[in-house]
Amino acid sequence: MGKETGFLELDRQDRTYGDKAERLTNYKEFVVPLSAETLKNQASRCMNCGVPHCHTGCPVNNIIPDWNHLVYEDDFRNALEVLHSTNNFPEFTGRICPAPCEAACTLNIIDQPVTIKSIECAIVDKGWAEGWITPKVAAKRTGKSVAVVGSGPAGLAAAQQLARAGHSVTVFEKNDRVGGLMRYGIPDFKMEKHLINRRMVQMMAEGVEFRTSVEVGVTVSVASLKENFDAVVFAGGAEDPRPLNIPGFELPGVRFAMEFLTQQNKRNAGDDEMRAAPRGTLSATGKHVIVIGGGDTGSDCVGTSNRQGAASVTQLEIMPKPPLHENKAMSWPNWPLKLRTSSSHEEGCERDWAVLAKRVIGDNDVTGLECVRVEWKDGKMQEVEGSEFTLQADLIFLAMGFVGPRKAGMLDQSGVDLDARGNVKATMADYRTSDPAIWSCGDMRRGQSLVVWAIREGRQCARAVDEALMGVSELPR
Repeated sequence: MGKETGFLELDRQDRTYGDKAERLTNYKEFVVPLSAETLKNQASRCMNCGVPHCHTGCPVNNIIPDWNHLVYEDDFRNALEVLHSTNNFPEFTGRICPAPCEAACTLNIIDQPVTIKSIECAIVDKGWAEGWITPKVAAKRTGKSVAVVGSGPAGLAAAQQLARAGHSVTVFEKNDRVGGLMRYGIPDFKMEKHLINRRMVQMMAEGVEFRTSVEVGVTVSVASLKENFDAVVFAGGAEDPRPLNIPGFELPGVRFAMEFLTQQNKRNAGDDEMRAAPRGTLSATGKHVIVIGGGDTGSDCVGTSNRQGAASVTQLEIMPKPPLHENKAMSWPNWPLKLRTSSSHEEGCERDWAVLAKRVIGDNDVTGLECVRVEWKDGKMQEVEGSEFTLQADLIFLAMGFVGPRKAGMLDQSGVDLDARGNVKATMADYRTSDPAIWSCGDMRRGQSLVVWAIREGRQCARAVDEALMGVSELPR
């Protein structure tokens, strides 16, 4: 694949970022794509390694060496076909996926993996620019109908695959716009939302019906879905945020990260403040912000706070600081534990590790956060005696992950079995729940995870539903 000696002749060269001062003035994407020549050179580095671990590193099992070679040959049209054969929405993953495929790349043994994510994004962006991406309307209809609950990546992938199999698909979304977490949880500077709108138009042309501002279990019952559709797919995500049960948690300046991010995304979409912030405006302007949680959502809060003009931003993580470089002999080709610094961190942020929040300080609102340092021994956390300290704070955002899907409403009403972690119980063999008329996929089934995992589960779930309805399925698994 690629040029036989490409990886020996060329070093890794990835996309760059726009000027930091400029990008902090707006919420637009700021990644600078590779030039056509550089892209071809980078694709040539795919080394025909014999056992391409990138296949298994990628949750959707993208056929990466094949489309790398096609890009090297300047055959973007066929590269797009290969890419779409495993991934419905590569423009999403090409922007917001952490790229476990690159961690699994054989060249990553020497910290020089192929720029897989950048090449993927370039292929699909060129496909849209050239008009190659068009609706794929089913040649014949099956007469079967499917209700998909949730329009995040899992729900969208399932809906598109089922529509292409000839089923009548209706997507129910409780929010006012399609996209789920991608729409309201991921900032525009990481992924602009016209990308979702564009796919929605394609899917509508393929026969998918979208019903927004409809919450299953509230405005429409699960029973009515089962009565009116031949199959129901639960793809509602993991939306129940992990709380911080410490004194002062109830103060108005302590809020879940997703509320903060959603407000700004709605403003960017043109909503007025009443629609964007029905519980009151959350603004970091001129404030000392603390973000509790060291993951991607926390990083997104950092980037958004800086764009709003925060006086300072501090991100806290309860786990120890990871090493700068992983031990390749122990980790490769698996996803390694190592220090990751995002573009948001580079824009301005103090980071601290092995810190436990103990008490929020304030009477009517937040003025500070009492913390203590911790150490981990034999997998157990212990407070370090005498290490207490206090941080100034006006706003505290909780970005500590999600504990599972919301139970009230749809899940309680459906009565489907849950697993030990509170997720909908269904196997990856058939994605069927304890109710034979209901399937489940994505974060609602597996717990909080990546967009690329949601796409994979949506595709596999669609095949399982198609097979159950028709006795056989030609959809890929």
